[in-house]
Amino acid sequence: MGGWEKFNQIVYWMLKIAYINLLWIFFTVIGLIAFGIFPATAAMFAITRKWIILEERDFKIFQTFWSFYRQDFFKLNGFALIFIVIGYFLYYDVSFLQLNSGSFRFLIPVVMLIAISYVITLLFFFPVFVHFKLKFFQYMKQSFLIALTSPVEVSGMILSAFLLYAMVYLLPGIIPLFTGSLLAVCLTLLSKRAFLRLEKKMGMSVQEQG
Repeated sequence: MGGWEKFNQIVYWMLKIAYINLLWIFFTVIGLIAFGIFPATAAMFAITRKWIILEERDFKIFQTFWSFYRQDFFKLNGFALIFIVIGYFLYYDVSFLQLNSGSFRFLIPVVMLIAISYVITLLFFFPVFVHFKLKFFQYMKQSFLIALTSPVEVSGMILSAFLLYAMVYLLPGIIPLFTGSLLAVCLTLLSKRAFLRLEKKMGMSVQEQG
């Protein structure tokens, strides 16, 4: 019976993870993708935060997802615009350096440093956004600073992303069910470690944040 109950629990959580992935895709699409991706992703991370960090189980997933999706819709699209603009300039810089690597080789380390900073900030942005109550630009600043002091967690996040990519490549059928949500679970688990370390340094409780 113990083994059967454990199997049922695994299936139950797989269904819940698949459900929020479907919600993530649905709300991204109804936001016309460009305007829906950041609010939907934040709502998905809000759900995984409740499960993993706050250890809450008894709440209605759809209503909670919808509440988080709409409450910071415009703020999150502001962040989306910032990340898209920075990402575009990085893409342009990388393309330019590939075509002119000889003349502008001295710029390669600078662009690489900015690109790494961009990636690690983005990895921590959604866990930080749903966990803390900060002013607008402080979310990006704190995401970068926490990432900078969490090399193990950042490495784990990057590894998780690569493993998920490999899974999708081998099993493309999992895309509607276990892509964004599975990555959100992994990133939330790893960010929890970083938040706990921050809690010890600052004397605050991880579960008391916004």
